[in-house]
Amino acid sequence: MHTEINGITIEVVKKNIKNMHLYVRPPDGRVQVSAPKHLTDEAVLMFVRSKIGWIKKQQLKFENQPRQSQRQYVSGESFYVLGKQYYLQVEYSYKCNSLVLSGEKAILTVRKESTPKQREAYVREWYREILKAEIEKYLPEWEKKTGLYCNEWQTKYMVTRWGTCNANTGKLWFNLQLAKKTRECIEYIILHELAHLKVKNHGVEFVAIMDYYMPYWREIKRKLNEQILDYFETV
Repeated sequence: MHTEINGITIEVVKKNIKNMHLYVRPPDGRVQVSAPKHLTDEAVLMFVRSKIGWIKKQQLKFENQPRQSQRQYVSGESFYVLGKQYYLQVEYSYKCNSLVLSGEKAILTVRKESTPKQREAYVREWYREILKAEIEKYLPEWEKKTGLYCNEWQTKYMVTRWGTCNANTGKLWFNLQLAKKTRECIEYIILHELAHLKVKNHGVEFVAIMDYYMPYWREIKRKLNEQILDYFETV
């Protein structure tokens, strides 16, 4: 269910768990509560009300996190690929679109009359190929290490999650924005989603898997959530 407290939208999910868990999710401060099925809605809301100060503090942290300005895809804009910063250089041609990394430059060749949305659509597909190559390299390695194998995976653009897992179908989704992050961040998300094939929540068993295969995962998670994010419009 969804409810609102002090102007903050709260998503409440009832699960077969013993304790209540409160999350403020990056990148936009989305609030989610996982609560035992036996608890009444009023008990859950009382718990959330007691944590409003902490929730606002976490949301403010995400709000103040550095973000790219709304992209126009013009020369001089910052451009990130696998954790490295480049500077966009836009050139014009009627032959075909292209994007080439050269030194500190990301040279984007497009039609002169192309709109920012058209340029963005091309760049996202370029990022998709970058990320797919990374997933194809590292996913089999982590599947072999953990013995956890997905049935299918895909990429898509998301603004609230780095990845998702459907444990019922064995399908994983990876956020296109990961193509901008370091490889260790990509590997962390791969392991994170593989772990959800076995454990749907973030409880003790999930943490044990993460600790066993990637003891330093908390530091990588912190780095990932501190890295610059895309501009996005709230609705």
